Amino acid sequence: MSQPQVSSPGVSSSPESCDVFVIGGGPAGSTISALLAQQGRKVVLVEKEHHPRFHIGESLLPANVELFDKLGVRDQVEKIGMPKFGIEFVSPEHEHRSYVEFGEGWDKSLDSAWQVRRSELDELLFRNAATRGAQALEGCKVRDVAFDADGANVQAVMDDGTRRSWRARFVVDASGRDTMLANKFRCKEKNPDHNSTALFGHFTNAERLEGKKEGNISICWFPHGWFWFIPLADGTTSVGAVCWPYYLKTREKPLKDFFYDTIALCPVLVDRLKNATLVDDAVHATGNFSYSSTHATGDRYLLLGDAFAFIDPMFSSGVYLAMHSAFDGAELVNAALDQPAELPRAREAFEAMMRKGPREYSWFIYRVTNPTIRDMFMYPGNPFRVKEALMSLLAGDIYRGTPMWGALRMFKVIYYGISISNFRRTWAGWKRHRFNTRDMGMLRGETIQKQE
Repeated sequence: MSQPQVSSPGVSSSPESCDVFVIGGGPAGSTISALLAQQGRKVVLVEKEHHPRFHIGESLLPANVELFDKLGVRDQVEKIGMPKFGIEFVSPEHEHRSYVEFGEGWDKSLDSAWQVRRSELDELLFRNAATRGAQALEGCKVRDVAFDADGANVQAVMDDGTRRSWRARFVVDASGRDTMLANKFRCKEKNPDHNSTALFGHFTNAERLEGKKEGNISICWFPHGWFWFIPLADGTTSVGAVCWPYYLKTREKPLKDFFYDTIALCPVLVDRLKNATLVDDAVHATGNFSYSSTHATGDRYLLLGDAFAFIDPMFSSGVYLAMHSAFDGAELVNAALDQPAELPRAREAFEAMMRKGPREYSWFIYRVTNPTIRDMFMYPGNPFRVKEALMSLLAGDIYRGTPMWGALRMFKVIYYGISISNFRRTWAGWKRHRFNTRDMGMLRGETIQKQE
């Protein structure tokens, strides 16, 4: 009987074969791997790190729930999650606080989601992909992907130095902000109208909202950006400041001290954190440079989630957009492998879908510091059902055919009308936004992670 071939560290084995090779074991990569493997595809899913690994982005949207149901993991997510029914908005220019619930949206069934530790959620989804039949490898970093007419050759290295290679019929890039294929094809374009940096940490014993609102995310504006306040099920609370570049340029002290100075600019958070303790005495920073790629698909590949585009995380859309793109991406892969004549049409539909989510959220994100939009968030009226439409958008209800788009356009009409009637204020806000988003020449590189 012949013995199986074993690769020694640093020695390249002969190429292995698979139908689909997926780069990145986050929500997008794990979701599409589970779907394709369950259909009988031979899927290889690789993650460069080992789960559980730290990742920011703990807030989910109600539209995620249906996707968890389809993956068969809803009960598992519910066990690790803090129920989230809505959003609190806090503005330094208003004496009151605004509370909105997802159940006020167009589709009343999209009424809740969860706050989760991403390390737990990502591992849960990764293990589910393996359970569904994908070959899931951790500590495997892809070094190169070379395409030809029939597929791709993938070169990777394990963290023990072993080199491995695969021959794949199709490649899925779910590498997140590593944007492996977008970098390879030089098709990644930075958005000059929005760039910021997030400073964040986790706290114990933070004061939360009471009752049903305990798990809600709080969005708190401050002079140099906005804060998130996200309660987690284990008693810790994620607190982060998304700051404009010019503000971080003023830092002349250790990151933790600068973070506390930034918190001091938001009286509501000062009060909520007065008895809180910073977990592990650790503060992190990451660059939030918005970008998108010129295309999301090729004949033998596609880009999912942040591997295609990244937008400001204010509305917690990242995990949902990533997972939804994976569901649609699985259908495109099937077309590419089984019905190549249908691929051009499938690619066109997928490209449109990938642009829709970032486009719809970005309109609000780029204006959220404008005094007009802030007033509309702080006084959320419902003429022409505009509040219902807004809450549907914030719930992630953008792909399900809900007839809210006319009302959402009316929201924008009202916004423009108020802006024109308050022209001086609007002009001042526009100039301030231009100043805030200018590139200060610091934090080069697409992502940084550091602790001090």
